[in-house]
Amino acid sequence: MALYSDKVMDHFQNPRNVGKMDDADGIGEVGNAKCGDIMRMYIKVKDGIITDCKFNTFGCGSAIATSSMATELIKGKPVEEALKLSNQAVVEALDGLPAHKIHCSVLAEEAVQAAVKDYYDRNGIAYDPEKFKVHSCEHCSD
Repeated sequence: MALYSDKVMDHFQNPRNVGKMDDADGIGEVGNAKCGDIMRMYIKVKDGIITDCKFNTFGCGSAIATSSMATELIKGKPVEEALKLSNQAVVEALDGLPAHKIHCSVLAEEAVQAAVKDYYDRNGIAYDPEKFKVHSCEHCSD
């Protein structure tokens, strides 16, 4: 069996929604240079729906693939639904990741959450802080 699924390879080699968004309604950046993966997620929201999203990721192929897949999973969805995106959903949509690359899917989940939090903050929308997780990657604390 190959280390990476065909979907992971496809999203790595042909990432969807990559690039900067100058007029984003929310921007989230997560990661740490020590672990080698930094993700920036941009969202555009209209009437509570994510109408567009883009990402910039500095990192490995798995980080790029999970960022790409995360954008595909939240585009066109209500903000509250996007906020529920889990790293497991990203992994499943990619037909799996090697165990040592699961942290990339966690970063993708957290990048979406950070972009939504930024959107809420910019628009004065009240939220439950408990909905927003803080990344604790064992690789980042080295």
